[in-house]
Amino acid sequence: MTMLVTGATGNIGRHVVQQLLQRGAKVRALVRNPDTAQLPAQVEVAQGELLDVEALRAAFQGVSTLFLLNAVVADEFTQALITLNVAREAGVKRVVYLSVIHSDRYVNVPHFAGKFGVERMIEQMGFSATILRPAYFMDNDLTIKDVVLGHGVYPMPIGSKGLAMIDARDIGEVAALELLARDQAEETAALTRINLVGPDTLTGADVAGIWSHALGRPIAYGGDDAALFEQNLRQFMPGWMAYDMRQMAERFVSDGMVPEPGDVERLTALLGRPLHAYRDLAAAVAAVA
Repeated sequence: MTMLVTGATGNIGRHVVQQLLQRGAKVRALVRNPDTAQLPAQVEVAQGELLDVEALRAAFQGVSTLFLLNAVVADEFTQALITLNVAREAGVKRVVYLSVIHSDRYVNVPHFAGKFGVERMIEQMGFSATILRPAYFMDNDLTIKDVVLGHGVYPMPIGSKGLAMIDARDIGEVAALELLARDQAEETAALTRINLVGPDTLTGADVAGIWSHALGRPIAYGGDDAALFEQNLRQFMPGWMAYDMRQMAERFVSDGMVPEPGDVERLTALLGRPLHAYRDLAAAVAAVA
């Protein structure tokens, strides 16, 4: 049977597709523009988006399992609900959903609360589902490497509680394994939630220290000013999104993203290898700086 992957052209989705193909799965990707998707030749491409009901109906034909990943956008919640409704109408009973860690606790952060609402819908609709709850994507920090390299400052306000940062490659491989497991499981298999975390829970000072070691010169932590973070983000994104990110940063500072006991061991056992560490990302950047 075919697995439908949404968000297939993004950083996480491409890893999911690659991992599925390596394991012999039949993959269909929902993409807005097939001409620019640049997906492997083995991938069947379905043109459409998550608010295009007729395109979704066509994309779900013959699909057994759905990987649902949708971006942080103003109508993210509506996109997910429509997609799940159309999936159920098409007879799809198995879902792997990419949510976020602490979605049930960061209740004032719009995109966290939206993802928790989607989790509840998946549960109430009776899907055989795995909810993946990743912590902070360490790959996000590639977008601020020029600040680190050029100004000697790690600018993300992540606080002193610690974030269990995870590599996109680890997310993609776990997602693929869970999709394959769901695809082969009974339709009545119980819903499960898995926290996706990295091997280390890092504070702002920790991350600055890792960059300092990798680059061989002092890198300072920029501090916990979420208001300034919002102000800077408004130069690159809509105001509502910058505000959403500020709310998230404030929860980083007040709560952190700390794994539950056994999370790291569970993922290590599932992958059969160690998780990628943040120091490896910093070392890779330093090697070409």
